[in-house]
Amino acid sequence: MAAYARPEVLVETDWVAQHLTDPNLRLVEVDVDTAAYEQGHIPGAVGWNWTTQTQDQLRRDILSKEQVEKLLGQSGIGNATNVVLYGDNNNWFAAYAFWMLTMYGHANLRLMNGGRKKWLDEKRPTATEAPKPAPASYKAKDPDLSLRGTWGYVRDGLGRANRALVDVRSPAEFKGDILAPPGLMETAQRPGHIPGAASIPWAQAVKEDSTFKSADELGQIYGGKGVTADKDVVAYCRIGERSSHTWFVLKYLLGYPNVRNYDGSWTEWGSMVAMPIEKP
Repeated sequence: MAAYARPEVLVETDWVAQHLTDPNLRLVEVDVDTAAYEQGHIPGAVGWNWTTQTQDQLRRDILSKEQVEKLLGQSGIGNATNVVLYGDNNNWFAAYAFWMLTMYGHANLRLMNGGRKKWLDEKRPTATEAPKPAPASYKAKDPDLSLRGTWGYVRDGLGRANRALVDVRSPAEFKGDILAPPGLMETAQRPGHIPGAASIPWAQAVKEDSTFKSADELGQIYGGKGVTADKDVVAYCRIGERSSHTWFVLKYLLGYPNVRNYDGSWTEWGSMVAMPIEKP
């Protein structure tokens, strides 16, 4: 059985439980349900609100270099801190934070396999009190934009044999039957998908306990749809969080060399004038 290409970026719940008192470890919980953290989190974990802390509040954009430095510094994270991210919904926004921090060059970064669900299912300890870490000094690198897809990059690659597009949304979103999953507010003007995209819903990459499937299984899932390591791959969803999850799978678990997350995703593409759209 093949091993993950970069197994060091994943830690198991057992490992986290054994390192809770490590002074150089900072746990960060990022949930879709922004109230989940207050209901109980891993002891010592700080919570980031994806709606207010992981994206620019004036523009629809990633955090600036200065905003990243402020967020990490006030979370007690220095450049040498080991950061372990986790969250609900199979680590959707934890993967988004992983993608963003990777762009800004944080080296010691990991994702907890199984996320919040697995920790709770195993009845491990939780706390409701938020820690108050001592502020740290953080210096971010300039963002590595080779990890980010833009609408222009995606449009310019349409029809090219060396490109692959992965639509990680639900089949109903891909087909254009719905604009967004029930209860989620950010939508586009038109339904459908980007021409030529392969429909590989993000959930195909995980098992029932929220942990990732094996490298062999993942290779069959993506390779079977023509999403292979010899291509420049772009993953997209609705607002960029589910596609961050697939970006993580392709880049770190399968080791694809050129993978981008198109965080503008369908809310951008499906609202822009004159953009090509397909519906089955």
